Amino acid sequence: MIERFYPKNDKTLNFKFVQNDEDFIVEEQPLKFSGAGSFLVLKIVKNNCDTWELIDRLAKFLNVFSNEIGYAGLKDKRATTTQYITIPKKYSKEIKLFRNKKIEIIDTFLHKEKLNIGDLEGNRFKINLHNVEITDINHIQKIIKLIVKEGMPNYFGYQRFGKEVVDNLAKAKDVVYGEEIVKDKKLSKMLIAAYQSSFFNAWLVERLKLSNEEFKLLDGDIFLDLEKDKLFTPKVITANIINDFNNFKITPTGLLPGRKVFKAVGEASLIEQKHDDLYIQEKGYRREAIVFPRDITCKYDASKKICSLDFVLPKGSYATVFVEYLANRNFS
Repeated sequence: MIERFYPKNDKTLNFKFVQNDEDFIVEEQPLKFSGAGSFLVLKIVKNNCDTWELIDRLAKFLNVFSNEIGYAGLKDKRATTTQYITIPKKYSKEIKLFRNKKIEIIDTFLHKEKLNIGDLEGNRFKINLHNVEITDINHIQKIIKLIVKEGMPNYFGYQRFGKEVVDNLAKAKDVVYGEEIVKDKKLSKMLIAAYQSSFFNAWLVERLKLSNEEFKLLDGDIFLDLEKDKLFTPKVITANIINDFNNFKITPTGLLPGRKVFKAVGEASLIEQKHDDLYIQEKGYRREAIVFPRDITCKYDASKKICSLDFVLPKGSYATVFVEYLANRNFS
């Protein structure tokens, strides 16, 4: 697996970062709910329980198929997480009886439609770093200032690929090429998604290595307009494009190979073509190359050597990548 590369950080820090329900807290930032409709939104806080386990438990309790339960994003298991789930309104009475040690329903809302993946604004993270030396905290604050000014690489984090990364990607390729059949559809989709993601990460490393200064924009890049949430391709990189990028209005995107996806042209395509696989039959996507974390705070307890971070990331971005950037090393 390709190493995630952080060009603006020139120092490696050896603080301790562990995902658990005390040191890794995630709060989903939802879209606005309609307040009326045929779906019930459940605001759920859970400990050491991933989204799949949550859905399975709810489905079994309500005696429904899991695809009747909607969710906006997947959340890590080793964490305390707050997320929003939809169920059909007709189960409003039954769900009041649901009890589980790891799962608590703390509020409900009505909504006009089932939640689908991506139906969220972003995620707020509260993370504790341990064994942070006082000499390191100044460097951490320096990198945070850099992130505030320029954003951060939007790599897929190590969680996307599983523990046995090399084996998983090799198996994923066999699935894509029809050399292995995985009967579990959920697992098959996860393997293919990891395979697609590996191309994006490799592309992003190459793009970041083009310049030690700001991310170098290329003619033919496909950009995402962050306000309109629409992709566009300018004919050439103009001063206005650079200015909009520097002011967090647009961001270049990279390819997750697959069908029915826009592809870069011109100069940008020369790099993108090296990180593509035309054999992938799953739908392709484009992903922001650079994302802009916001509301970042950093507090330090010198007596305990704990650095507490609080920040918000756009949907689909990884808090572990933010922490890796601070440490300038890959965690897995």
